[in-house]
Amino acid sequence: MSQDTGVLDEAKLASYPHKPHGGKLVNRVLTGKEQEEAMERANQLPAIMVDMEAVITLEMIATGVLSPNEGFMGEADYKSVLTDGRLKNGTVWPVPLSFAPTGDRNKEIIQTLSVGDEVALVDEAKKPVAILKLDDIFHYDRDFRASHLFGTKDRNHPGVDSIYRRMGDVALGGPIQLLQRMHWGPFESIRLEPKDTWKLFFEEKKFKSVGGFITGANPLHRGHEYIHRNALEELDGLFVQPLVEMAKREYTRHEFRMLSYRSVLDTYYPKERTVLAPLRVTYIFAGPREAVLHALIMKNYGCTHALIGRDHAGIGDFYDKYASHTIFDEYTEDELGIDIRLFHEVFYCTRCDNPATDQTCPHDERYRINISGTGIRELLRYGVLPPKEIVRPESARIAMQGVQPKGIDANNQAVSPVGKTIKSLFPYYLETSGLGGSKRNNPLDVEKLTIEDLETAIRDVRANADRVYKEIFDEFSYVTDTLRTAQPDWVADARESIHKQQEMVVEYLEEKVNKAPDKASDEFMYQDKGEAERELEVARKIFDDIPSALRPEDLEYRTWNPLPYRRYRGSDEE
Repeated sequence: MSQDTGVLDEAKLASYPHKPHGGKLVNRVLTGKEQEEAMERANQLPAIMVDMEAVITLEMIATGVLSPNEGFMGEADYKSVLTDGRLKNGTVWPVPLSFAPTGDRNKEIIQTLSVGDEVALVDEAKKPVAILKLDDIFHYDRDFRASHLFGTKDRNHPGVDSIYRRMGDVALGGPIQLLQRMHWGPFESIRLEPKDTWKLFFEEKKFKSVGGFITGANPLHRGHEYIHRNALEELDGLFVQPLVEMAKREYTRHEFRMLSYRSVLDTYYPKERTVLAPLRVTYIFAGPREAVLHALIMKNYGCTHALIGRDHAGIGDFYDKYASHTIFDEYTEDELGIDIRLFHEVFYCTRCDNPATDQTCPHDERYRINISGTGIRELLRYGVLPPKEIVRPESARIAMQGVQPKGIDANNQAVSPVGKTIKSLFPYYLETSGLGGSKRNNPLDVEKLTIEDLETAIRDVRANADRVYKEIFDEFSYVTDTLRTAQPDWVADARESIHKQQEMVVEYLEEKVNKAPDKASDEFMYQDKGEAERELEVARKIFDDIPSALRPEDLEYRTWNPLPYRRYRGSDEE
């Protein structure tokens, strides 16, 4: 392979608003005669079998997604990344790219290798995928990696568990040459590699700025949309990359998740400014460090800005709520080379009547519908279309077809307990009688909630989520409109009727007070004068509390402009 491993020439790079991480876009994909000769050579080399995750990583390295890395890290870079979040030359890199094969046959092969050797990396069908030129062979300490990368050695952490399941005792480092690209199955026709997106953004579309957004296993929801729309207000383009392949088994199938994204983007987004492409990547489950990795991947795809949500790449309770934000304090903007845009947790406030965050909304949980990816998936499993306020129906309808598993078990539960789902989406339900309602005398116990509670919460949201702000507006408009024909007559009719009825009650009680004895003959059946007076006092207060019926003549006083309109239009005639 030639010494020039860049796929974009210097002249083109100079015309772009920024550069890939490390200054050039790595290209380790062999083609043509080079590929044919390397394939023949690979068939004669010692072979190490690699799993699907390693194959995906190899392709990411070779196509420049992980620039400036040209292969698997040697020990110096590997340890520097784990301890300092940087390569040994100081370049920011948050997660190690290490290769420590497992399996008895692989271990036998490794024992025969020396620095300087080449080894073929073959897939499960024993077909060569890449050639690795060995620059380093070193002991792989799984505990060291787990504690530094994930901050824990707890096997309940999926990233930690992956280390102990997939990684051996000896790591091999060195540059790779990719012999063949993988076929992306249902995504092959829409795949975009970095070499494609740089040209698309800056040569074809003439963008000066692009916001990158990498998203995981959930269908597109209104929290995503809130971030996207904020970005599109100031950036030329938006690049949305849902992760595909190595997801948890209970997630939404990748094809349906991509289709749900397409349905929303086609309907609600500016088509010429929005680009959608899958990102075939392995889940590292590295929490905040993975957020940094994703930012650098966006940079290598040509994005000038990285859009990072509240819990980007978060794993349960292993990391602080905003760890994916504070991690960026460890790096300067210059060394990252991409503008990081951090967004707080998004929810839907029915009082504001729009998606919001704690930064923009003053209202409490009584009015909130939370946007929880896990909760949304559980609703889909239960066979319920999530509230339109948090997921577009275009997205949820398609995602429901792809969610796995579907339905509920014999105990009317899905993957997560129903109470956990209710709490994640409808926190108000535990404390109040309904959306925007009064406090419950006794808060509900999450552990005791049932599918009937879920049904109640769903019906409540569907009936009332868009009523809160509407009815507030209706009240404001009724007491504000001077053009009374814009208001329905029945409101004024009803108020006038209530006035007349209560006026009748007051008149009757006034007469009753006049006739009431100072002392009643039967305290249970009749009233004395003092009690009748108190009853009348209450009736008068009720009369005063009845809102006024507003007719046009009642509001004539509000139109007080002393000059005729012709004067305002420029005429000086009296």
